[in-house]
Amino acid sequence: MELDSTELTPIINRLKRAQGQLAGVTRMLEEGKDCKDVVTQLAAVSKALDRAGFAIIASGLEQCLVRGDASMDTKDLEKLFLSLA
Repeated sequence: MELDSTELTPIINRLKRAQGQLAGVTRMLEEGKDCKDVVTQLAAVSKALDRAGFAIIASGLEQCLVRGDASMDTKDLEKLFLSLA
């Protein structure tokens, strides 16, 4: 399954934001910031990564089921989806 480049742009942007958030978490730990604040930011990073993964799977579902791309079947997509759970 190869994703459409127009669908990748927002996913890539989301991953770049998550990368920046993760760098912020590392910096917070190095600076000895409050545990609650660190965990809150870490949860935000985790959620951003999950959403990027779900967006990739949603795009794959559309491609495979609507456009008739047979490179992945429903079982393969289900395994990918469950890997994020």
